[in-house]
Amino acid sequence: MIPRLPTRLAVVLALCLGACAPGFSFDPATDYIVAGVYVWDGTGAPPSELAVVQISEGRILSVEPVFGDAAGSADPVDTIAVLTGVLTDANNTGIDGHMVLGAYLIPGLINTHGHVGGTWIPGSGVEYGEYMFNELERYARFGVTTVNSLGGDRELSFALRDASWRGGVGETAGDAGDERPPPRARLLAAGQVVTGSTPEAAVAMVDRVAAMGPDWIKIRVDDNLGATTKMTTETYAAVIARSREHGLRVASHLFYREDAKGLLRAGTGMVAHSIRDEPVDDEVIDLFRETGVCYVPTLTREVSTFAYGDRPDFFDDPFLMSDVDSAQVAAVSDPARRERVRASGAAEVYGRALEIAQANLARLSEAGAAIAFGTDSGPLGRFQGYFEHMEMELMAEGGLTPEQILRSATGVAAECLGRDDIGTIEPGRRADFVIVWDNPLEDVRNLREIVGVWVGGVEVERR
Repeated sequence: MIPRLPTRLAVVLALCLGACAPGFSFDPATDYIVAGVYVWDGTGAPPSELAVVQISEGRILSVEPVFGDAAGSADPVDTIAVLTGVLTDANNTGIDGHMVLGAYLIPGLINTHGHVGGTWIPGSGVEYGEYMFNELERYARFGVTTVNSLGGDRELSFALRDASWRGGVGETAGDAGDERPPPRARLLAAGQVVTGSTPEAAVAMVDRVAAMGPDWIKIRVDDNLGATTKMTTETYAAVIARSREHGLRVASHLFYREDAKGLLRAGTGMVAHSIRDEPVDDEVIDLFRETGVCYVPTLTREVSTFAYGDRPDFFDDPFLMSDVDSAQVAAVSDPARRERVRASGAAEVYGRALEIAQANLARLSEAGAAIAFGTDSGPLGRFQGYFEHMEMELMAEGGLTPEQILRSATGVAAECLGRDDIGTIEPGRRADFVIVWDNPLEDVRNLREIVGVWVGGVEVERR
């Protein structure tokens, strides 16, 4: 096994004098190098040989093998010597660099269904904007570098959304006037969830939300196990048609298989939750394949409905507890709340729904439907960042391979969101990536061993 060299070097870089990847032209004002990593680029290609990744102005500039045509054939000791030379030769101009020899670099994870700012409480002593910043920072520390917030987003959300996509190095999501603000996860936002008891009322709300400049229109087609009135077929068809006039796609919350069929026929742009009432049939599979609409599992949404009847095992997980919103832990641990969860018949139904959802995910994936990673994290007890890792593990339990899961959270997720600047490690893409110690294609739990996270080529400060 090639030895690891966990060396954080904000030092000068030098060319390898022909020993390493050819063709580098460094600009010390803007460039950054990550050396000695295996790169899994999110396109479906296998991991590279040991590589040097060059970032310039917040974008991937190149990915080159350490030894050019001789990649993979060098002695590990020689590899260390070459890369140490790259990062430590003080005779060249200064360029920041990072070397973790033998670790794996992958695209930053993309959550196509999350929520940001939804648990903020007025008068809590934290302003709404700061609260959102904190949540996006936590997402990033867990390796989630883009979040599509589907519902409940306020006007300030859109300002933060716009800031998160600006410019180059250091201009990832910070406060106005900061030269190099701390990087946070990038944000997409849907605004308020569109509702309406009639097509006319719902269409009027689409117009109001569209005026805010959202990335999606969000609707709910669900009766909450018979407790509420479901949006009608006529109403959601009108919402989808009006949204299309605004150039917007609709993300549809649902539960039932028959509603999935109706929404797919009507032209929904995303199925934002699993089908959880019964197994998918050939008609559903054919509709997903014909439309190309992405299916977002959100398996952890089910977990959050029944896990807090007692103290969940994951409260003993150091990975969560090292970076957790303690106020939420206290809220879901309240004895009266636990009793309400235990007494709820819904908790038992949603527990069974999780098993159905996992089976449906496996069948749709096998049939070739586009699976886009999403968790519905953000509401109370759905811990941002940690639930994304739990989601991947639940997807693996359902039968998906690590590669299928990772593709759903990187290249496929970007395609489903209509983004051609994130999701893969390719020249021109934004330099949003995660470095982990061990190969995540062998086990998605290896994604927990985070070495570092970068957004726009700037390293995220981790706890």
